[in-house]
Amino acid sequence: MTILIADDHPLFREALRGAVQRILPEATLHEADSVDALYALVEANADADLLLMDLNMPGAHGFSALVHLRSLHPQLPVVVVSAREEPAVMRRALDHGALGFIPKSADSETIAMAVETVLDGERWAPAAAAAAPAMDRDEQAVAQRLRELTPQQFRVLQMLGEGRLNKQIAWDLGVSEATIKAHVTAVLRKLGVNNRTQAVLMAGRLAVDPDRVVVPPDEAD
Repeated sequence: MTILIADDHPLFREALRGAVQRILPEATLHEADSVDALYALVEANADADLLLMDLNMPGAHGFSALVHLRSLHPQLPVVVVSAREEPAVMRRALDHGALGFIPKSADSETIAMAVETVLDGERWAPAAAAAAPAMDRDEQAVAQRLRELTPQQFRVLQMLGEGRLNKQIAWDLGVSEATIKAHVTAVLRKLGVNNRTQAVLMAGRLAVDPDRVVVPPDEAD
């Protein structure tokens, strides 16, 4: 059995690793500390049995990484592990395809029970999640459009959300600025928007706190 753990806090990765090893001592564990590392990890372990992932990691923007992973690897069960324990956040994670939600305040016994439940094919989350309202239709529509992006287009969109210009994205990805402009054009078309500001605001609907989304600087698309 292969378990993937994605969290940027070493101490919490250690806590998750210990909880998993107590119930699955023979399991192979792999870890990632950022979203980019997580994507590479999942690509290298596409047949993994479970992914435990934090919502708040470098490169992560709310539920967008979860939506992207569920689109690329629908066979991989995902459990969100987060310090954001509001019932609405839990419910949104489940509505976006997570099979479980473990609060970071949970003790090791609860973590182990949640992992076992999901590995048995059932969903697990605190009872408060079921009482929260379901994700609204607008957010569902945004998630569906994000699923249409290729991995590179999704990565470019994430970088736009960080306020990076085309030339900065091109440098980071090791491609030409013309290639990034082509990716941006494709992103705008697939999202059904006219400019990068609208694209970032649309993707921001999947942020944990949508009202805190920062609009990127203007640049010709």
